[in-house]
Amino acid sequence: MRAIVTVIGKDRVGIIAEVCTVLAARGVNILDISQTVLQEYFTMIMLADAGACAATFSELAEELRQTGAEKALDIRIQREDIFNAMHRI
Repeated sequence: MRAIVTVIGKDRVGIIAEVCTVLAARGVNILDISQTVLQEYFTMIMLADAGACAATFSELAEELRQTGAEKALDIRIQREDIFNAMHRI
């Protein structure tokens, strides 16, 4: 199952590493990544393959949410099909 991960927060060193560490620990493969800094704000969107994830999707989403709260980031994950349906006009 493919998923979209979004990350937003104040820019600082290590954000990509922190998020990727959580995903790698659960067996999630990053397929594509785009990130930018808008003034002092870091934004990132990733396409990930969570098919081999060692946790349920809900558990992974909660772990990412908690990591974000600890690191002052907004980290969200959505299934790709839901993401696409929400952004279709």
